[in-house]
Amino acid sequence: MSTVNSEFSPLRIGPIELASPVVLAPMAGITNMAFRRLCREYGGGLYVSEMITSRALVERTRVSMKLIEHHPSENIRSIQLYGVDPKTVREAVTMLVAEGRADHIDLNFGCPVPKVTRKGGGAALPWKCEHFRQIVSGAVKAAGDIPLTIKMRKGIDPAHLTYLEAGRIAEDAGVAAVALHGRTASEFYSGKADWSAIAKLKETVTSVPVLGNGDIWSGEDGPRMMRETGCDGVVVGRGCLGRPWLFGDLEAAFRGEEHRIQPTLGGVATALRRHTVLLAEFLDDEAHACRDIRKHIAWYFKGYPIGGDTRRRLALVESLAEMDEILGELDHDAPYPGADAEGPRGRAGTPKRPALPDGWLDSRDLDEQGQRDVAAAETENSGG
Repeated sequence: MSTVNSEFSPLRIGPIELASPVVLAPMAGITNMAFRRLCREYGGGLYVSEMITSRALVERTRVSMKLIEHHPSENIRSIQLYGVDPKTVREAVTMLVAEGRADHIDLNFGCPVPKVTRKGGGAALPWKCEHFRQIVSGAVKAAGDIPLTIKMRKGIDPAHLTYLEAGRIAEDAGVAAVALHGRTASEFYSGKADWSAIAKLKETVTSVPVLGNGDIWSGEDGPRMMRETGCDGVVVGRGCLGRPWLFGDLEAAFRGEEHRIQPTLGGVATALRRHTVLLAEFLDDEAHACRDIRKHIAWYFKGYPIGGDTRRRLALVESLAEMDEILGELDHDAPYPGADAEGPRGRAGTPKRPALPDGWLDSRDLDEQGQRDVAAAETENSGG
């Protein structure tokens, strides 16, 4: 039985059918096996790995091989790759397919981080349209029957938009879906996502699903984006930080239910502890897990009345026993705080001029200097 009401259709990405048309966006240091498992316990969707560097995967670095691990319960193994060299990306895809490590592969063309765009990668790469075409077409061919998708941004800045042309190129190359974050690289995560761009892409790319990304903060936002843009599914990023139950909230909204998931403070404490336990299993190290969970503390308790001292103590926990002691002191019956717990989380950044290789915007073609830049980008990002 479908989990969506008649207004929405299940999302199909190649042979993969998702009753809940929701995708977890890859986020560095966040969407590891532990977090993916936690989110799946709350609701359905497609849960994508952290971004993995293609060269690191080809070199089989320890970090990259760890990042592509999936738990037996993950029935759809989804991996996102980053790369700037067509040959290296193709080799990475070939490896994943040949070794039966993935059921879905996504390519990253949306990262706005300066260390990536400075070498012509991420959101900067689609500007070089023929180079972009070579990477995508080669990856699609290497993927064979495994559906390959792309995720991108509107472009570099308002004067250098790439998403419509990139969408057409990707569609012609045979991708299974195209996802668009409604911001440019120059916007980083600031301001408001431009959902109208998602609608324009949906009008342009007609033979494969178009997924919308940007400002999905609540269950209601998923159906609203699909109604306003006509997109086929939504991609959730920062909205689920410290809120893994958002996937259950979205699933309920797509079913047409009025009930929303609004956990008490006790529910948040349960989620936080479960997250830490899953991290300990993934990392095989409880102390490491307790250090890793620290960055999530502020997100989990955003808006909840627990006090600065308690927050600081939780941000310094070194064991599950210590965490249990602190969580036991909380008022587990404290209700959901409403709007104070919702909305943007994580660093939004401020609009700024993107870091790009010298002369990158002078031409849509990749010249000799550009080729050297992307070669350097592959080398510098080979650690995983």
